Amino acid sequence: MKLRILIIAALGLALALYLVTYIGLGAVLSAAVTVGWSGFAILCLYALGLFLILGAAWYVLAPDSSATGLWVFVWARMVRDAAAEVLPFSQLGGIVLGARAAILHGVATPLAFASMIVDVTTEMMAQIAYIALGVLLLSARAPRTSVAMSLTTVFVIGLVLAALAGGLFLALQRYGHRFTGKLVARLLPGAVAPTAAVAARLDAIYRAPARVGLSAALHLAGWIASAIGTWIAFRLIGAQVDFAAVLAIESFVYATRSAAAFIPNALGVQEAAYTVLAPLFGVGAEFGLAVSLLKRARDIAVGVPILLIWQAVEGRRALAARPGAVSDSD
Repeated sequence: MKLRILIIAALGLALALYLVTYIGLGAVLSAAVTVGWSGFAILCLYALGLFLILGAAWYVLAPDSSATGLWVFVWARMVRDAAAEVLPFSQLGGIVLGARAAILHGVATPLAFASMIVDVTTEMMAQIAYIALGVLLLSARAPRTSVAMSLTTVFVIGLVLAALAGGLFLALQRYGHRFTGKLVARLLPGAVAPTAAVAARLDAIYRAPARVGLSAALHLAGWIASAIGTWIAFRLIGAQVDFAAVLAIESFVYATRSAAAFIPNALGVQEAAYTVLAPLFGVGAEFGLAVSLLKRARDIAVGVPILLIWQAVEGRRALAARPGAVSDSD
């Protein structure tokens, strides 16, 4: 692990601990434990259910996905998110492992990387719409304080920049195959099919705009469904907040996380976002931090078993590929 990643992660953890101490450790933990084991189980099961939507958003992009099945893409998305949330990786590291998981279960390497690149793009486009909805809700629901006005301005600027970046990323995929090749080589150097094969798959996917549009729609549904899960968490810890407010909070939290994609697990960034945003909608900062901690715990509870299963699959494959491997009967 690079020293730079360790330093960034340590700074993020320090910020998270500072916020918990500043808000009040007792208040934050009291709110968090209110959920109970049954409530925590509900949050974990709900998170697992979300992977059906996210996996389907990836699955619909593959022209010959019927050869592998929806479950492969659901599983690959589970590995991708588990790696991004549990391991000390940036989001890019999770994307690589997700593609790897799809390849292990029969998805052709060019298709796995091409569909993954488009899936990331459609998720980005859906998030832009999600953030736009959050800006509207912030303008309509939050008090006209200097903090709210400043945040609105920042997120509007960020929304415009994200839209421009998304459009550029899309154009590069359609017309910049040299860039696509460099991206694929960076994701998994030395272990991908020729760049031309990935480019051909990208062209095939984009020749079916209905599939791309359906993927974006499913991702938008996934973002909204994720906000419902957070609303459930707020209600379980006793915070009286309506869904529209949670939708606005969540859209900005994940916009902030995306902007800080280079920070492993968005340590400190997520906590700071909840601390600032929750009070704008009449929710105590301790409740925002409690929800953030619950989501961290949920991600670990869900992600660790997923990664252990993935590691077992990888290990079995590595053993089977050993030149000297023999059968049990030998």
